[in-house]
Amino acid sequence: MPSYSIDGVIPVVDPTAYVHPSAVLIGDVIVGPGCYVGPCASLRGDFGRIVLQEGSNVQDHCCIHGFPDQDTVVEVNGHIGHGAILHSCIVRRDALVGMNAVVMDEAEIGEQAIVAACAFVPAGMKVPGRTLVAGIPAKVKKTLSEEEIAWKLEGTQTYQVLTVRSLASLHEVAPLQQMEPGRPRLPASEVRSLIATRRG
Repeated sequence: MPSYSIDGVIPVVDPTAYVHPSAVLIGDVIVGPGCYVGPCASLRGDFGRIVLQEGSNVQDHCCIHGFPDQDTVVEVNGHIGHGAILHSCIVRRDALVGMNAVVMDEAEIGEQAIVAACAFVPAGMKVPGRTLVAGIPAKVKKTLSEEEIAWKLEGTQTYQVLTVRSLASLHEVAPLQQMEPGRPRLPASEVRSLIATRRG
């Protein structure tokens, strides 16, 4: 992956983590055990420190940055959806930030909380644990059910499996010019969208 030092500070990636070759790590970035960093993610530790704790994931096209002397942290099993932006904030253990959401300076997403897709969490907001926030600006919509919390954890565990799969088998290839007969499908996973889960 493109990895750059700045002012002599070099990114750190645990050997059990997977960082896609198109992701960019700059400076004071620490990627912990079992983490997944997706394609085209940008983790810019050129001002403040960025920490991904064990088992967390940062998906494709996410941007993480922060002010000097402020850490941006995704705690254990944190889950950052496609295209989200984190800036000088903390995402607590088992929390989820949805696709294209923005979490601003000194905001804190509580344990097992969910930030809805496209939400804007303003600077300094403290999102209570086990709640759903949504909207622009984000507001607490409800307390999460056990089903919703379990669904989030299942999704995070699927990304932890993806980390292992990627380390073992993902590599650059030339595309085929046509589909081969009997084309295999990827191994099925038990994870489903929340709406599909509710349909049973």
